Amino acid sequence: MGPEGSSGSIKDAAIDFSAGSLGGVGLVYVGQPLDTIKVKMQTFPNLYRGMVDCFRQTLMKEGITKGLYAGTLPAVVANVAENSVLFAAYGTCQKAMMMMTRKEKVEDLSTLANASAGFFAAFFSSFTLCPTELIKCQLQAMREVQMQSITNGGHHQLIGPWKLTQKIIQQEGVQGLFRGLGTTIAREMPGYFFFFGGYEATRGLLTPVGKTKDEIGPLCTMISGAVGGIVFWIVIFPADVVKSRIQVSRLSGSLLSIMLQIFRQEGYQALYSGLQPTLVRTIPATATLFLLYETTKKVLHKLCD
Repeated sequence: MGPEGSSGSIKDAAIDFSAGSLGGVGLVYVGQPLDTIKVKMQTFPNLYRGMVDCFRQTLMKEGITKGLYAGTLPAVVANVAENSVLFAAYGTCQKAMMMMTRKEKVEDLSTLANASAGFFAAFFSSFTLCPTELIKCQLQAMREVQMQSITNGGHHQLIGPWKLTQKIIQQEGVQGLFRGLGTTIAREMPGYFFFFGGYEATRGLLTPVGKTKDEIGPLCTMISGAVGGIVFWIVIFPADVVKSRIQVSRLSGSLLSIMLQIFRQEGYQALYSGLQPTLVRTIPATATLFLLYETTKKVLHKLCD
């Protein structure tokens, strides 16, 4: 690869990084309330009768800012970190898939090749996601954790993201921020295979004859993003339940062993507790993510050309 090709690859990666960052911010503010409900239902499934009950109790007892939008700052950091790295790595992995499949353009890649690029890209984004996801999940479920602490003779103390981060580092060291990393990787890699596969396959189906995927317009882009998000969560949800339990309840063990433990003690439905608010959330959230990503990418490419 010559100097021009190298500088072009760096420019493309920077554009993907920036577009992914903006998409991540949009995703959080659209989907955070239902993400909070998801984490509460995953980690404390016996406390709530369902999504509406959990939403109502959270709103009444904790309010909007400290309840439904608890953990928003680390969620923004998490999603900007994850999606910037994810989309930058995805673009780079797409180019690698082009070389492997001997295609001249990214647009010529098959759905399987795009899905495979997403699979490998997720490995890199997992390292940026895990620490911030840990803080977010603990903040979202803090009231329920404190309720258990009081029941067991502890005391009630709500803290913010920075104090919580300091507390974890003091008690467990920096490695404490990466609790659940293995489960995160095991969730993210297959999940993003289906996420990008579902997105690209739907874009292909919605592309009119004689046009490219980039010309399908905002609505079809949003529909494609929503499909990708739905497929992602249906496939990886049991692994996400395990990750939330590890990060909030400090469970130890492998993904499979904890999954089997939950299945034996609580039934299969516990592995899907919180799926309903997740699917409701992911439709507008991932639709917004991909709309902002694709729009930002087009604008930045025009400005840089």
